[in-house]
Amino acid sequence: MPDRSQHDDHDTRGLALKAVLLTIMCVVSFGVCFFARDLSFVVMGWPVHFWIAAQGGLLVFIAIVVVYAVVMNRMEDQAELERSGLDDA
Repeated sequence: MPDRSQHDDHDTRGLALKAVLLTIMCVVSFGVCFFARDLSFVVMGWPVHFWIAAQGGLLVFIAIVVVYAVVMNRMEDQAELERSGLDDA
């Protein structure tokens, strides 16, 4: 019978990862957009605060999705190796 503690550990790590990434998403959504007006200078005809609010947040959200996918794949691979190691013993 599989050991439930390893499955629970995987779930706990996954939930912690989600909490950290959601916190980063909230900070970027509200914090960066709130303080972006302080960066009111122009680069190539566009105000920098507009670029940060419109494009910077989107790039951070894409990075969050990529980080989540990579880390969860590694965690699932590790859990699969641990399960196969238990089956062999």
